[in-house]
Amino acid sequence: RRRRDDILTTIRLGYSNARIEAFNNKIKVTIRMAHGFRNTDNLIAMIKLRCSGPPIHLPTPIL
Repeated sequence: RRRRDDILTTIRLGYSNARIEAFNNKIKVTIRMAHGFRNTDNLIAMIKLRCSGPPIHLPTPIL
């Protein structure tokens, strides 16, 4: 009941938070993959790469 006006506005305007949730998910996955990075600058660079325009396929290490 508290958010009734917000919900009705969202339905009327057709806005969604899906894009923000997708960015949050990409950031969380990148942080999970980032174990072993030497500093946070590398992590921030990887997050910017993954959240930017067209997909870039980076090489993956061979185990």
